[in-house]
Amino acid sequence: MATPEIEAKLAPLRAAVKEYGDLIRDLKAKGAPKIDIDKAVVELKARKRLLEDTEIALAPKEASFDRLKLEDLLKRRFFYDQSFAIYGGVTGLYDFGPMGCSLKANMLQEWRKHFILEEGMLEVDCTSLTPEPVLKASGHVDRFADWMVKDMKNGECFRADHLIKNSIEKLLNDKKTSAAVKQDGQDVLARLEGFDNKDMHEVITRFNFKSPITGNDLTEPIAFNLMFPTQIGPTGDFKAFLRPETAQGIFVNFKRLLEFNQGKLPFAAAQIGLGFRNEISPRQGLIRVREFTMCEIEHFVDPEDKSLAKFAKVADQKLVLFSACNQLDGAPAQEVAIGEAVAKKTVANETLGYYMARCHQFLMKVGIDGRRLRFRQHLSNEMAHYAQDCWDAEILTSYGWIECVGNADRACYDLQQHYKATNVKLVAEKKLPEPVDVNFVEAQANMALLGKSFKKDAKKIQTSLQQLTSEQVSALEEELLAKKLYNLSVDGQNYALTPEHLNIKKYTKKIHVQEITPSVIEPSYGIGRIMYALLEHSFRQREGDEQRTFLAFKPLVAPIKCSVLPISANDTLIPVMDAVKEELSRFEMSYKVDDSSGTIGRRYARTDEIGIPFGITVDFDSLKTTPFTVTIRHAETMSQIRLEVSELGRLISDLVAGRQQWSDAQAKYPKFEASATE
Repeated sequence: MATPEIEAKLAPLRAAVKEYGDLIRDLKAKGAPKIDIDKAVVELKARKRLLEDTEIALAPKEASFDRLKLEDLLKRRFFYDQSFAIYGGVTGLYDFGPMGCSLKANMLQEWRKHFILEEGMLEVDCTSLTPEPVLKASGHVDRFADWMVKDMKNGECFRADHLIKNSIEKLLNDKKTSAAVKQDGQDVLARLEGFDNKDMHEVITRFNFKSPITGNDLTEPIAFNLMFPTQIGPTGDFKAFLRPETAQGIFVNFKRLLEFNQGKLPFAAAQIGLGFRNEISPRQGLIRVREFTMCEIEHFVDPEDKSLAKFAKVADQKLVLFSACNQLDGAPAQEVAIGEAVAKKTVANETLGYYMARCHQFLMKVGIDGRRLRFRQHLSNEMAHYAQDCWDAEILTSYGWIECVGNADRACYDLQQHYKATNVKLVAEKKLPEPVDVNFVEAQANMALLGKSFKKDAKKIQTSLQQLTSEQVSALEEELLAKKLYNLSVDGQNYALTPEHLNIKKYTKKIHVQEITPSVIEPSYGIGRIMYALLEHSFRQREGDEQRTFLAFKPLVAPIKCSVLPISANDTLIPVMDAVKEELSRFEMSYKVDDSSGTIGRRYARTDEIGIPFGITVDFDSLKTTPFTVTIRHAETMSQIRLEVSELGRLISDLVAGRQQWSDAQAKYPKFEASATE
């Protein structure tokens, strides 16, 4: 929380944001023209950005850190590096080294335990190759695209809307820019979201915008789909894409998953896998990449009842919420119990609130700093038209607030879209309190006449007629009565049907269940982004020695749990070393032996640097008693205890799992004062 002194400096900026938040509310209430509202939104965003940048700049000095030192450590110890580096590297692609790979695996293992196992979710593993019709139905083919411009000399690519926005913002901040040009620029920003390539080219030409890197001229904007296209099979006719998200694989398998769950709602399905987005200009390391690991949950629920029995378990949990109302008012994020937020309808429903609370628990468990974590609600202009509510878990890094987890109520959109595309019902049955009489209308095919008229296509025409809803059959009947002809489209081909080709059957049926299209609550985790934030939050510098940097991971996710360090190369220590390794292996604890000739202090520093939380030292005192004893050093505090080797595996296992804290171990075992200088 900001100090009173900082809040005093922020007060005028908060008031400036509130001024435009109130203006937008007033414009909407009065039914003002969209262009006026859009202009106000542009100014609101600019004022919000200034407020947020100032908040970060005024943060206490101890909250800052040296990103260059972290990047040096990560590259030097091969946590990750740019892919194909010996060929010059590929922007937006990264290879994880031994430490990064293990850290990521431990995070995924904990995610699976925290959500899939604890919540009894149905896990699937779907293919990354996705046929074009699937992504056409989901909207990705049409909407997952940007306009791109190129530097005419070196071919460097830029996203056109970002280039225009950034260039105009520079003009607006330049005192030399005339009032007329500033007004023109503000008008462009207000309408930019709806611009096509011609509009963008006209703006770039009119303002004479150049490449922000070289100052060279730019090409006309061209369409660029952010999905990687490919084809399935040798002919090249079966178009496909690498999936931009894992969610669609779950949606298209909804019927099978519902059947597996014995037809009952609610239930949740989850998937861990790769997503691919062909970013025009990826940047900021792991934050914006072209290939990334996602963990997504699709929780299917009755759209009329989004309550959740388990919500009571988290109702008192407090989260830092940055609501849409607070954003429009220029107010800071507030710590609120999730139960209170749901009761006041700040958060739309219990199921969404539950997943937000569980998200908070997971991020804290893996080591995210709770003081640098908030949940920001999407403003109405940010949400998809079908979404009912959306809260991003944002983590503060040296790059600012980064969206790492999306928690969204997507309503029934996805299942409805796939039903429209396939005519396969993606519904669940809901038992009615009382049976009701319902009128049905069916189109029954005259197969004898269909066979004569359409030969081998008769069967698929019959299938298509059987899949029509009562409303669709009624519309078909009206057209047949009026025109004596109905064009039925099946797989892109039209078939002219006459009244003789089918019979319309009407009947009343007593039904005990109602078909419903479930709503979907979707938490979506970007593992690379969370991992980068964790690396920043875990980075430390030894007090009094700024050159001595290290990573203080939670033992739960630390790539290696222990280092095993013999005090010397003397062969008499080998039996103790063997006993230590055997004990750690018995409890499946990872370890790294460092028996190099460096001093013990230098070896401690090496293992601290890569985030090993516990250092086990085998010294000559280890041989003085039976059974053998060793010391354990806690990397972050550098304090040590001595214990028997036979107790070692259990203690490390408990410390890693969180069943014990280091303070518990210190209280139980004798303190050891190191004689070596660290």
